[in-house]
Amino acid sequence: MKIHRGDVVICVSQGDYGKPRPAIVLQSDLFNETHASITVCPITSDINDASLFRVTIEQAPNNGLQNRSQIMIDKIVTIPREKIRQVIGKVSAKELTLIQQALNCWLGL
Repeated sequence: MKIHRGDVVICVSQGDYGKPRPAIVLQSDLFNETHASITVCPITSDINDASLFRVTIEQAPNNGLQNRSQIMIDKIVTIPREKIRQVIGKVSAKELTLIQQALNCWLGL
């Protein structure tokens, strides 16, 4: 399965008790085809007022989400490639820019 930065995927990460959830691929496309793991941010439909490290995105046909959701920048995780079950969509370029800004803030880059 081809995976690209900005893809919305369904995956299972450690600590989710095997519960599949959507996540956004953060990792550069330079490594996605060959590396054994993929770095993602989980996505939740539980909306919090934390705009510095939670990016809110609306449900849209291109992203595959069923509800208004937030990308949990504060929950970055790297998972084995085989934990990604499928790609369901992709965020827009504007949303990817907002995610990058939140990552820069969270990581102090």
